[in-house]
Amino acid sequence: MELTGKQARFLRGLGHHLKPVVMIGKEEINAAVISATEEALTAHELIKVKLQEGCLSDRKSVAAALAEATDAAVAQVLGKSILLYRPSDEHKIKLP
Repeated sequence: MELTGKQARFLRGLGHHLKPVVMIGKEEINAAVISATEEALTAHELIKVKLQEGCLSDRKSVAAALAEATDAAVAQVLGKSILLYRPSDEHKIKLP
């Protein structure tokens, strides 16, 4: 899923105040992390993922791999935080 610049900007504004719901540590991306991310995306559509100190992978490659595994879009990678978006059936967030 690809976002336009306007959509990504809109989602970054919504995601600014979110608390991280998924943490990625030294185990990197595994089945448990993917499952937790799937559940969070289904419940919230827009989630923040935090890379902890133990995670040695490049943050952009982690974001891309997690987005691909969950069929989501990366709205932002900033510092150790990743903002992921995947619309649900109810479309809680209306993109511009």
